[in-house]
Amino acid sequence: MTLSTVQSHDASSFWVSAPGVGEIRRERFDAHRGDEVVVRARFSGISRGTESLVFNGRVPVSEYQRMRAPFQSGEFPAPVKYGYASVGEVEQGPLDLIGRSVFSLFPHQTRYVVPVDAVHVLPADVPPARAVLAANMETALNGVWDARPHVGDRVAVVGAGTVGCLTAWVAKRAGCDVQLVDLNPARSVTALSLGLPFALPADASRDADVAIHASGSPAGLDLCCRLAGFETTIVELSWYGDTMVPLPLGEAFHVQRLTLKSSQVGHVAASQRARWSYRRRMQLALSMLADSALDALITGESAFDDLPTVMAQLSASPGNTLCHRIRY
Repeated sequence: MTLSTVQSHDASSFWVSAPGVGEIRRERFDAHRGDEVVVRARFSGISRGTESLVFNGRVPVSEYQRMRAPFQSGEFPAPVKYGYASVGEVEQGPLDLIGRSVFSLFPHQTRYVVPVDAVHVLPADVPPARAVLAANMETALNGVWDARPHVGDRVAVVGAGTVGCLTAWVAKRAGCDVQLVDLNPARSVTALSLGLPFALPADASRDADVAIHASGSPAGLDLCCRLAGFETTIVELSWYGDTMVPLPLGEAFHVQRLTLKSSQVGHVAASQRARWSYRRRMQLALSMLADSALDALITGESAFDDLPTVMAQLSASPGNTLCHRIRY
């Protein structure tokens, strides 16, 4: 049974109006068919790496279609409404969903209508404020699947941003001997909160069985090559937008018989694809957010109306920011 009222709704949304410029826009949407829900947002998360590239107009022309977010409006480079980490409460829809807290891959917007199968009910032990990490957790989970480490493997994760920290955390839960590596010594505090060994690049252990790169920096990828052991697979989680990345394919790359492998959350990892759907993967990602230690990855919070200023600041100088949460 569905509770349905056909009417127009007012909403406010965040748009990149031009590269480097954001604004809050008013819009209306019609609600809702029986196979849809109306969601009132409570929180959203900024996926800082990708959203900074989008905000600054750095999506390559060749990737305009492949980089579209599920509920994106507008076109790259701008104006565009982009984002994919919204947590809210169902206001209208099937009776068993009304009042439930849900996650959706929707941009930053106060209220919105989406198909029923586009929302994921939060597990009872996952608070809405933490659930903004779901999209990043899904990326980390897929990256570990692509890396395919075994129990006891030495895993080097280079880059202690949100995705890197989550990737290291997932790998440790899988029974691996994990080391999280970053240039920023302040990341050691976050690593400690997550129960992860931390090292600066100069102190990082060599001869890793698996190396995973998530720093978004060419220097980080170079470091992964240096930390990798014989016949190690290096999994690249970073997305560089329009930046060309040099890679030392001379030196020891061939002698070590290294493998460089891409990982991208748009497809379920090949090792799992036969049995895992997108929905099953997201449900697992959400369930893994029950650990309160993960709150250490949310390093700031701002009101929705401040998003234009916040996004400009984070894109220009992120500082020690990991996940920045938006409050509605």
